[in-house]
Amino acid sequence: MEPAPEDLIRFTRDWAALGLDDAACVGLAVSGGPDSCALLLLAAAHCPERIAVATVDHGLRAAAAAEAQEVAALCARLRVPHATLKIDLGGGRAIQARARTARYAALAGWAGAQGLAGLATAHHLDDQAETLAMRLNRGAGVRGLAGMRTQAIVPGSRGLPLWRPLLGWRRADLAAVVARAGVVAADDPSNRDGRFERVRVRAGLAGADWLDPAGWAASAQHLGEADAALDWAARQLFAQGWQSADDGRGGMLAVPADLPQALALRLLEQVLAALDAGANAPRGAELARWHGALAQGQVATLAGLRGEGRGAIWHFSRAAPHRAG
Repeated sequence: MEPAPEDLIRFTRDWAALGLDDAACVGLAVSGGPDSCALLLLAAAHCPERIAVATVDHGLRAAAAAEAQEVAALCARLRVPHATLKIDLGGGRAIQARARTARYAALAGWAGAQGLAGLATAHHLDDQAETLAMRLNRGAGVRGLAGMRTQAIVPGSRGLPLWRPLLGWRRADLAAVVARAGVVAADDPSNRDGRFERVRVRAGLAGADWLDPAGWAASAQHLGEADAALDWAARQLFAQGWQSADDGRGGMLAVPADLPQALALRLLEQVLAALDAGANAPRGAELARWHGALAQGQVATLAGLRGEGRGAIWHFSRAAPHRAG
């Protein structure tokens, strides 16, 4: 059941690149599919004493409980602790989006209760290319097109680290790891259900042999670097131009002339964060409308903050609450 030496060497290098503390214990999200089973096999061969595994049973398929039991049995053979997390999504639409939110919430709760340093998932290069294609279809900006990062934060958590050590691996590479180990991975039929956007995009990419998923993933990485550069520049501009009000409930921002909108939006995000309004503040079109109003010298409110553009100095304060009647 030991991975091939070349696969283990490759994984060890990718795991080390995450910069984890040698004493850190990491939670692995393992569904039982080939990708996550490969992650489990590789991590168990590399650092078995520093991983724990959780499988989320969404209750959407009758086979899900049995698949979780198979993962538990595999973990027992590998001498890795395992937990099954059951969630209830109820009825309704947007099932995949709701399942993703509930899955991450369950995993974050489990990781916190176990005192784990963070969570690792089996997202890989083909997932990255599919994500980029979907976001291109939606007209995403630089941040969205940057795709998935090797290091991020678990969605909806309070800063729990999320690691993706397999982003440089192809789906076929991971399937080969599982096959060589003699492990039979679960087959989720939803991965072939054309009602889901990712399934349609996956089929489209697979059917276009002139497309190179590795090239798409590389572009996502370049866009990620550009996204980080914009954030860096915005932090510098904010540090130079922000003056907080004495009561901490507002402030003034010096805005450079001819500031590109892409940087101005990031700068406004810095303002929202400084005044504790950034956690659930809208982005995209609503943030762009706020910027447009301020740039024209108007008064506009976003996420409970009142902004007023006055030439090169923009003023911000907490908006007065609405009163009934």
